[in-house]
Amino acid sequence: MEKKWFRAKNFGYGWQPATWQGWLILFGFIGFMMWDFQKLDLNSHSASDTLRPFVIHLILAIILLLGICYRFGEKPEWRWNGKPIKRIKDDSDTVGFN
Repeated sequence: MEKKWFRAKNFGYGWQPATWQGWLILFGFIGFMMWDFQKLDLNSHSASDTLRPFVIHLILAIILLLGICYRFGEKPEWRWNGKPIKRIKDDSDTVGFN
């Protein structure tokens, strides 16, 4: 069984790096976004020329990062103090009248 690169956060929803591979992916993501912004900023003439392509690249990079986290991480779920949060369903959740 392979070790998970990302473990579920103890509080909230999401992941945090658990191995050196996870940290490498996270720092690679941050480094790529910094390099991409500088590259785009050097070739642009206004803020909108920089931000428009940067936001597109950022969205694509986040989608890739989330895919890696899903593939190499634990199942994400809402947690509080390391324990999954279970939603209590009651009769007020139903729609309509009896």
